[in-house]
Amino acid sequence: MRLSTKGQYGVRAMFDLASHFKNSPVPLKQISEREEISLNYLEQLFLKLKKAGLVESVRGPGGGYLLKKRPKEIRISDIVKAVEESLAPISCVESEKAFKCRRIESCIPRLLWKELGEKILGFLDSTTLADLLQTRKRELQPQKRRILNKDAEEKTRIATAKTQKETERRKVKQGRELSQKED
Repeated sequence: MRLSTKGQYGVRAMFDLASHFKNSPVPLKQISEREEISLNYLEQLFLKLKKAGLVESVRGPGGGYLLKKRPKEIRISDIVKAVEESLAPISCVESEKAFKCRRIESCIPRLLWKELGEKILGFLDSTTLADLLQTRKRELQPQKRRILNKDAEEKTRIATAKTQKETERRKVKQGRELSQKED
């Protein structure tokens, strides 16, 4: 199954909103800039997210969007269902009635795709925005440590280089003083 950009961008935008939510509305323009998603496209997605009861809008100066529920109450499947037409991996799984196929009753591979769709939906049902926020926090910790370690290594390298230069200057200075005394 491959999510369309609607599903991908919808999840990214909602994650961004959850990440920057501080009890005040977040303008779509800020989300658009941070996530590099067209503002017009975001507006279309947020209309669907609002209709699904996941966000609310605040008009006027300082306006934008707020999560309508806490991050732990918003499942990724809620977001994807709000913006995608279908989550079915193939069309015959989506709707048996709408899909006219004479083999639908005896098609065993169709059962495989149906089960795959159910597993994907189950996974998305079991993951919330709060889970993604925790994942970001967990994943960024080692990255921050690596950055801090690199900074510390760089500072040590610079300090060592400075010490070596100071030592060389002292030796040169001592050498000059010795040569002046000898003269």
